[in-house]
Amino acid sequence: MRPLLFTLPGSEEFGAQLHPFLFCDIGDLQIHHFPDQECCPRFVTPVVGRDVIFAQLLDRPESKIMPLYLAACVARELGARSVGIVIPYLPYMRQDARFKEGEGETARHFARLISSCCDRLVTVDPHLHRYHQLSELYTVPTKVAFAAPEIAKWIIGNVIRPVIFGPDAESEQWIAEIAEAADCPYVVLNKTRHSSDSNVEVSIPDASFWVGMTPVLIDDIVSTARTMIAATLQIELAGMAPPVCIAVYPLFAGNAFAALQACGVDRIVSCNTIAHATNQINLCQPIAAAVDEALELMRVIPSTAK
Repeated sequence: MRPLLFTLPGSEEFGAQLHPFLFCDIGDLQIHHFPDQECCPRFVTPVVGRDVIFAQLLDRPESKIMPLYLAACVARELGARSVGIVIPYLPYMRQDARFKEGEGETARHFARLISSCCDRLVTVDPHLHRYHQLSELYTVPTKVAFAAPEIAKWIIGNVIRPVIFGPDAESEQWIAEIAEAADCPYVVLNKTRHSSDSNVEVSIPDASFWVGMTPVLIDDIVSTARTMIAATLQIELAGMAPPVCIAVYPLFAGNAFAALQACGVDRIVSCNTIAHATNQINLCQPIAAAVDEALELMRVIPSTAK
Protein backbone atom coordinates (compact mmCIF):
# COMPACT_ATOMS: atom_id res chain seq x y z
CA MET A 1 0.00 0.00 0.00
CA ARG A 2 1.03 3.58 -0.60
CA PRO A 3 2.16 5.73 2.33
CA LEU A 4 -0.36 7.98 4.06
CA LEU A 5 0.29 11.72 4.30
CA PHE A 6 -1.27 13.60 7.21
CA THR A 7 -1.04 17.36 7.58
CA LEU A 8 -1.28 18.96 11.01
CA PRO A 9 -3.41 22.08 11.65
CA GLY A 10 -1.79 25.24 10.32
CA SER A 11 0.19 23.36 7.68
CA GLU A 12 -2.62 22.47 5.28
CA GLU A 13 -1.29 24.60 2.42
CA PHE A 14 2.17 23.09 2.75
CA GLY A 15 0.68 19.59 2.75
CA ALA A 16 -1.29 20.41 -0.41
CA GLN A 17 1.91 21.68 -2.07
CA LEU A 18 3.90 18.60 -1.01
CA HIS A 19 1.37 15.92 -1.96
CA PRO A 20 1.76 16.12 -5.78
CA PHE A 21 5.47 15.34 -5.40
CA LEU A 22 4.84 12.20 -3.33
CA PHE A 23 3.46 8.83 -4.38
CA CYS A 24 1.10 8.63 -1.41
CA ASP A 25 -2.51 8.89 -0.25
CA ILE A 26 -3.95 11.77 1.78
CA GLY A 27 -5.13 10.76 5.24
CA ASP A 28 -7.81 12.39 7.37
CA LEU A 29 -6.62 13.38 10.85
CA GLN A 30 -8.75 15.33 13.30
CA ILE A 31 -7.27 17.18 16.27
CA HIS A 32 -9.90 17.76 18.93
CA HIS A 33 -9.24 20.46 21.52
CA PHE A 34 -10.90 20.27 24.91
CA PRO A 35 -12.02 23.50 26.63
CA ASP A 36 -8.73 23.66 28.56
CA GLN A 37 -6.83 23.31 25.23
CA GLU A 38 -5.66 19.73 25.72
CA CYS A 39 -5.62 18.03 22.34
CA CYS A 40 -6.70 14.56 21.26
CA PRO A 41 -5.78 13.22 17.79
CA ARG A 42 -8.27 10.98 15.98
CA PHE A 43 -7.41 9.14 12.78
CA VAL A 44 -10.44 8.97 10.49
CA THR A 45 -8.27 7.14 7.96
CA PRO A 46 -7.02 3.81 9.39
CA VAL A 47 -3.24 3.66 9.76
CA VAL A 48 -2.73 -0.02 10.63
CA GLY A 49 0.03 -1.50 8.48
CA ARG A 50 0.68 1.79 6.67
CA ASP A 51 3.80 3.95 6.38
CA VAL A 52 2.62 7.25 7.84
CA ILE A 53 4.04 10.69 7.03
CA PHE A 54 3.24 13.77 9.10
CA ALA A 55 3.89 17.20 7.57
CA GLN A 56 4.14 20.11 9.98
CA LEU A 57 5.51 23.65 9.78
CA LEU A 58 7.04 24.23 13.21
CA ASP A 59 7.57 27.97 13.42
CA ARG A 60 6.10 29.34 16.67
CA PRO A 61 6.37 25.75 17.87
CA GLU A 62 4.87 25.85 21.35
CA SER A 63 1.26 25.27 20.24
CA LYS A 64 2.23 22.81 17.49
CA ILE A 65 4.58 20.35 19.14
CA MET A 66 2.08 18.50 21.34
CA PRO A 67 -0.44 17.77 18.53
CA LEU A 68 2.42 16.48 16.36
CA TYR A 69 3.94 14.39 19.14
CA LEU A 70 0.62 12.85 20.19
CA ALA A 71 -0.46 12.18 16.60
CA ALA A 72 2.80 10.32 15.95
CA CYS A 73 2.46 8.33 19.18
CA VAL A 74 -1.18 7.44 18.48
CA ALA A 75 -0.30 6.33 14.94
CA ARG A 76 2.16 3.88 16.44
CA GLU A 77 -0.39 2.77 19.03
CA LEU A 78 -2.90 2.05 16.24
CA GLY A 79 -0.45 -0.15 14.34
CA ALA A 80 1.21 2.07 11.74
CA ARG A 81 4.03 0.23 9.99
CA SER A 82 6.31 3.24 10.38
CA VAL A 83 6.04 6.91 11.29
CA GLY A 84 7.90 9.69 9.49
CA ILE A 85 7.88 13.39 10.27
CA VAL A 86 8.54 16.20 7.78
CA ILE A 87 9.56 19.44 9.52
CA PRO A 88 10.99 21.91 6.97
CA TYR A 89 12.08 24.36 9.69
CA LEU A 90 13.58 22.38 12.55
CA PRO A 91 13.25 24.49 15.72
CA TYR A 92 15.26 24.44 18.94
CA MET A 93 18.60 24.28 17.15
CA ARG A 94 19.99 27.58 18.46
CA GLN A 95 20.36 26.42 22.07
CA ASP A 96 23.05 23.83 21.34
CA ALA A 97 25.12 24.75 24.41
CA ARG A 98 24.70 26.22 27.89
CA PHE A 99 25.24 29.92 27.29
CA LYS A 100 24.28 31.07 30.79
CA GLU A 101 24.31 29.50 34.22
CA GLY A 102 21.06 27.65 34.83
CA GLU A 103 20.27 27.08 31.15
CA GLY A 104 20.22 23.73 29.41
CA GLU A 105 21.05 22.33 26.01
CA THR A 106 17.47 22.37 24.76
CA ALA A 107 18.45 21.31 21.24
CA ARG A 108 19.32 17.89 22.62
CA HIS A 109 16.14 17.61 24.69
CA PHE A 110 13.93 18.52 21.73
CA ALA A 111 15.77 15.98 19.58
CA ARG A 112 15.11 13.31 22.20
CA LEU A 113 11.38 14.15 22.17
CA ILE A 114 11.06 13.96 18.38
CA SER A 115 13.23 10.84 18.14
CA SER A 116 10.98 9.09 20.64
CA CYS A 117 7.84 9.35 18.50
CA CYS A 118 9.00 8.63 14.95
CA ASP A 119 11.14 6.35 12.80
CA ARG A 120 12.54 8.96 10.43
CA LEU A 121 12.83 12.73 10.15
CA VAL A 122 13.07 14.95 7.07
CA THR A 123 14.01 18.61 7.32
CA VAL A 124 15.56 21.43 5.28
CA ASP A 125 19.12 22.67 5.87
CA PRO A 126 19.13 22.42 9.68
CA HIS A 127 20.87 25.27 11.48
CA LEU A 128 23.89 23.26 12.67
CA HIS A 129 26.51 25.20 14.57
CA ARG A 130 28.26 23.31 17.34
CA TYR A 131 27.04 20.00 15.98
CA HIS A 132 28.10 18.92 12.51
CA GLN A 133 25.26 16.54 11.64
CA LEU A 134 21.80 15.71 12.93
CA SER A 135 22.84 12.19 13.94
CA GLU A 136 24.76 13.76 16.83
CA LEU A 137 21.40 14.86 18.25
CA TYR A 138 18.70 12.64 16.75
CA THR A 139 18.62 8.88 17.30
CA VAL A 140 16.40 8.14 14.27
CA PRO A 141 17.48 8.22 10.62
CA THR A 142 17.34 11.73 9.18
CA LYS A 143 17.30 13.07 5.64
CA VAL A 144 18.06 16.66 4.70
CA ALA A 145 16.59 18.52 1.73
CA PHE A 146 18.81 21.31 0.44
CA ALA A 147 17.48 24.76 -0.43
CA ALA A 148 20.52 25.97 -2.40
CA PRO A 149 19.64 24.46 -5.82
CA GLU A 150 16.10 25.87 -5.76
CA ILE A 151 17.33 29.29 -4.60
CA ALA A 152 19.83 29.32 -7.46
CA LYS A 153 17.08 28.44 -9.96
CA TRP A 154 14.94 31.30 -8.66
CA ILE A 155 17.84 33.77 -8.95
CA ILE A 156 18.55 32.67 -12.53
CA GLY A 157 14.94 33.21 -13.51
CA ASN A 158 14.26 36.44 -11.63
CA VAL A 159 17.40 38.54 -11.09
CA ILE A 160 19.46 40.36 -13.72
CA ARG A 161 23.25 40.41 -13.18
CA PRO A 162 23.13 39.12 -9.59
CA VAL A 163 25.90 39.26 -7.02
CA ILE A 164 25.17 37.24 -3.89
CA PHE A 165 25.90 38.53 -0.40
CA GLY A 166 26.21 36.07 2.49
CA PRO A 167 25.68 37.29 6.08
CA ASP A 168 28.89 35.99 7.66
CA ALA A 169 31.86 33.66 7.31
CA GLU A 170 29.81 30.64 8.44
CA SER A 171 27.54 31.09 5.42
CA GLU A 172 30.32 31.02 2.83
CA GLN A 173 30.09 27.33 1.96
CA TRP A 174 26.41 27.34 1.01
CA ILE A 175 26.50 30.87 -0.43
CA ALA A 176 29.33 29.74 -2.71
CA GLU A 177 27.24 26.73 -3.75
CA ILE A 178 24.32 28.97 -4.72
CA ALA A 179 26.61 31.37 -6.58
CA GLU A 180 28.21 28.53 -8.54
CA ALA A 181 24.82 27.10 -9.51
CA ALA A 182 23.56 30.57 -10.51
CA ASP A 183 26.84 31.34 -12.32
CA CYS A 184 27.40 34.62 -10.49
CA PRO A 185 29.91 36.11 -8.02
CA TYR A 186 29.44 36.25 -4.27
CA VAL A 187 30.63 38.37 -1.35
CA VAL A 188 30.75 37.41 2.34
CA LEU A 189 29.89 40.15 4.82
CA ASN A 190 31.62 40.76 8.13
CA LYS A 191 29.05 40.50 10.94
CA THR A 192 29.46 41.30 14.62
CA ARG A 193 26.61 40.47 16.99
CA HIS A 194 26.73 42.49 20.20
CA SER A 195 25.01 42.00 23.56
CA SER A 196 21.47 41.41 22.27
CA ASP A 197 20.08 39.45 19.34
CA SER A 198 18.84 42.66 17.70
CA ASN A 199 22.16 44.55 17.94
CA VAL A 200 24.06 43.59 14.78
CA GLU A 201 26.90 45.39 13.02
CA VAL A 202 27.67 44.56 9.40
CA SER A 203 30.50 45.71 7.16
CA ILE A 204 31.04 45.05 3.46
CA PRO A 205 34.38 44.50 1.74
CA ASP A 206 35.13 46.97 -1.05
CA ALA A 207 31.93 46.87 -3.12
CA SER A 208 33.00 49.25 -5.89
CA PHE A 209 33.61 46.32 -8.24
CA TRP A 210 29.96 45.22 -7.91
CA VAL A 211 28.29 48.58 -8.65
CA GLY A 212 25.90 48.08 -11.55
CA MET A 213 24.99 44.55 -10.48
CA THR A 214 21.94 43.46 -8.47
CA PRO A 215 22.82 42.54 -4.87
CA VAL A 216 21.05 39.44 -3.54
CA LEU A 217 21.15 39.11 0.26
CA ILE A 218 20.64 35.53 1.44
CA ASP A 219 20.30 34.35 5.04
CA ASP A 220 18.93 31.15 6.49
CA ILE A 221 17.06 32.29 9.62
CA VAL A 222 15.49 35.74 9.32
CA SER A 223 13.89 36.47 12.68
CA THR A 224 14.55 40.06 13.78
CA ALA A 225 15.88 40.84 10.25
CA ARG A 226 18.55 43.06 11.84
CA THR A 227 21.33 41.44 9.82
CA MET A 228 19.53 42.05 6.53
CA ILE A 229 18.60 45.59 7.53
CA ALA A 230 22.18 46.43 8.51
CA ALA A 231 23.50 44.88 5.29
CA THR A 232 20.96 46.78 3.19
CA LEU A 233 22.08 50.07 4.70
CA GLN A 234 25.73 49.25 3.96
CA ILE A 235 24.85 48.29 0.38
CA GLU A 236 23.09 51.62 -0.04
CA LEU A 237 26.13 53.48 1.31
CA ALA A 238 28.31 51.61 -1.19
CA GLY A 239 26.26 53.02 -4.06
CA MET A 240 24.72 49.74 -5.11
CA ALA A 241 21.14 49.05 -6.18
CA PRO A 242 18.54 48.05 -3.55
CA PRO A 243 19.02 44.37 -2.71
CA VAL A 244 16.79 41.39 -3.30
CA CYS A 245 16.48 39.64 0.08
CA ILE A 246 16.03 35.86 0.30
CA ALA A 247 15.20 33.99 3.51
CA VAL A 248 15.33 30.22 3.84
CA TYR A 249 13.28 30.42 7.07
CA PRO A 250 11.06 33.55 7.06
CA LEU A 251 10.35 33.75 10.79
CA PHE A 252 9.96 37.56 10.84
CA ALA A 253 9.34 38.11 14.55
CA GLY A 254 7.32 41.14 15.64
CA ASN A 255 7.61 44.02 13.15
CA ALA A 256 10.72 42.60 11.46
CA PHE A 257 9.08 42.18 8.06
CA ALA A 258 7.75 45.75 8.00
CA ALA A 259 11.12 47.08 9.16
CA LEU A 260 12.93 45.23 6.37
CA GLN A 261 10.45 46.50 3.79
CA ALA A 262 10.91 50.06 5.06
CA CYS A 263 14.70 50.10 4.73
CA GLY A 264 14.67 50.25 0.95
CA VAL A 265 14.99 46.67 -0.30
CA ASP A 266 13.92 45.80 -3.83
CA ARG A 267 12.11 42.54 -3.02
CA ILE A 268 11.77 40.07 -0.16
CA VAL A 269 11.50 36.42 -1.16
CA SER A 270 11.45 33.27 0.95
CA CYS A 271 11.33 29.49 0.78
CA ASN A 272 8.13 27.73 1.82
CA THR A 273 9.68 26.24 4.96
CA ILE A 274 7.38 28.58 6.92
CA ALA A 275 4.11 29.95 5.57
CA HIS A 276 4.56 33.62 4.67
CA ALA A 277 3.35 36.07 2.03
CA THR A 278 6.89 36.17 0.59
CA ASN A 279 6.99 32.44 -0.26
CA GLN A 280 8.16 32.19 -3.87
CA ILE A 281 10.76 29.40 -3.71
CA ASN A 282 9.05 26.02 -3.52
CA LEU A 283 11.17 23.34 -1.84
CA CYS A 284 8.58 20.56 -2.08
CA GLN A 285 10.45 18.69 -4.81
CA PRO A 286 13.71 18.26 -2.82
CA ILE A 287 11.68 17.60 0.35
CA ALA A 288 9.71 14.86 -1.42
CA ALA A 289 12.94 13.34 -2.74
CA ALA A 290 14.28 13.23 0.83
CA VAL A 291 11.02 11.60 2.01
CA ASP A 292 11.36 8.94 -0.71
CA GLU A 293 14.95 8.25 0.36
CA ALA A 294 13.85 7.96 3.99
CA LEU A 295 11.06 5.53 3.05
CA GLU A 296 13.49 3.44 1.02
CA LEU A 297 15.77 3.34 4.06
CA MET A 298 12.85 2.06 6.15
CA ARG A 299 12.53 -0.92 3.82
CA VAL A 300 16.10 -1.83 4.75
CA ILE A 301 16.02 -0.89 8.44
CA PRO A 302 12.94 -2.28 10.23
CA SER A 303 10.62 0.17 11.99
CA THR A 304 11.27 0.87 15.67
CA ALA A 305 7.56 1.46 16.30
CA LYS A 306 6.26 -0.07 19.48
